Amino acid sequence: MSRTGPAGATPADSASVDAGNLVRAAGGGDRRALARLLSLVDTASPALPELMSALPAAPPHSSVVGVTGSPGVGKSTLVSALVAECRRRDHTVAVLAVDPSSPFTGGSLLGDRMRMQDHATDRGVFIRSMSSAGQLGGLAAATPPALRVLQAVGFDVVLLETVGVGQSEVDVAFVSDTTVVVLAPGMGDVVQAMKAGVLEVGDVFVVNKADRDGVRETVRDVRQMIRAGRPSDERPPPVLRTVATEAEGVVEVFDALERHRSEPAGTGRSADRRKARAAMEIEAVAVSMLRRQPTAEPDATLLDLLAGRVAAGHDDAFTAAARLMRAAIS
Repeated sequence: MSRTGPAGATPADSASVDAGNLVRAAGGGDRRALARLLSLVDTASPALPELMSALPAAPPHSSVVGVTGSPGVGKSTLVSALVAECRRRDHTVAVLAVDPSSPFTGGSLLGDRMRMQDHATDRGVFIRSMSSAGQLGGLAAATPPALRVLQAVGFDVVLLETVGVGQSEVDVAFVSDTTVVVLAPGMGDVVQAMKAGVLEVGDVFVVNKADRDGVRETVRDVRQMIRAGRPSDERPPPVLRTVATEAEGVVEVFDALERHRSEPAGTGRSADRRKARAAMEIEAVAVSMLRRQPTAEPDATLLDLLAGRVAAGHDDAFTAAARLMRAAIS
């Protein structure tokens, strides 16, 4: 499927959305159409059900690689280096970077796209930031459907970079085919990752900034903790070293990703993850529908009304949640 076709008009300014045409345009290489699709996902547009049903199935070779780790370990730099390696191997690649969001505006604070300008003119690369909007787990509520869009339009690899919230990063394993856990020497990341449970879900471990002191000790500690936290008959995941700023070790990391992707997909953790990803997408859609429940009050949703009652002390949260659920099934 070509992603370098001529750009076409998109219905960005129209009240209604022609789902079929928009999906076909995005699949044919129209980046404005793809951006429009992701905006509709991010804002939970009323047109979203029609759009999602119009998406084709993801090609079997497409894979989602989740990249997680604490702030400051160099996730964005590593992702940028992996993008370059994808392109060197003639893979098309999309990056979905989930940023922390302002508690006041809900907007993205980091803007990871600014850190990946080296790829801005490459038609085989698409980069999108998405606000976490206060979601726990290092992801945004719209992450699962956004991943589905990016795979459906035919990208070979989708790199998902999480917020980097330290101890709430396990969700990335449920939406990714392969999970990369990034650590750095001298930052206490190993203990933090152990507390978060990330050591149990990682498929590839990367000790970045390997030109720093303490890298050998960090690699040793990671390997020991992985062995302690997994069944003895399970093959331990690789622990690799990189200096992402110099692209050192990136080829070995990508080779490890390819090996993991080539493992049988019909059984075991791979099938479980696809099912978990579908469950998270269903949950995200259900929550969005609950948020949009109408009420008798003009210019308000039922959730807004209930939030006001709880804030004023007229109801408690459990009573309000039960009312919201009753409205959803009535």
